[in-house]
Amino acid sequence: MTTALIVLAHGSTDSRWQAPFETLEQRLKERMSAPVRLAYMELCDPLLETVVQELHADGFNSIDILPLFFAAGRHLREDVPAQLEALRHEHPELSLTLLDPVGQHPSFADVVVSIVAENQRDSSCTK
Repeated sequence: MTTALIVLAHGSTDSRWQAPFETLEQRLKERMSAPVRLAYMELCDPLLETVVQELHADGFNSIDILPLFFAAGRHLREDVPAQLEALRHEHPELSLTLLDPVGQHPSFADVVVSIVAENQRDSSCTK
């Protein structure tokens, strides 16, 4: 079976904060052939542990986790690896791979430049 992808956000109790992540999940699902699920590290559902268990119950034994973080701070150096270690202990047959956060990808700066250029074009058209 193919590898599933979890896009991982920090989490917040504010539903307005959650909305862009839910939109991203839907857009990724439309564009990717692999299954994509959104999970949160803490503070709101669905939690990472829940999504991993659901994917495992659906037959996936290989799951990549893509953190929607700019950089690898304490959460990605300590907290998330501890969550994954607990899941590996509970499900030793699972292959869980924590990918580098999106902000560390070389293309991230290109995307930011594109967004800035687009915003500058839009603002110059409205003047």
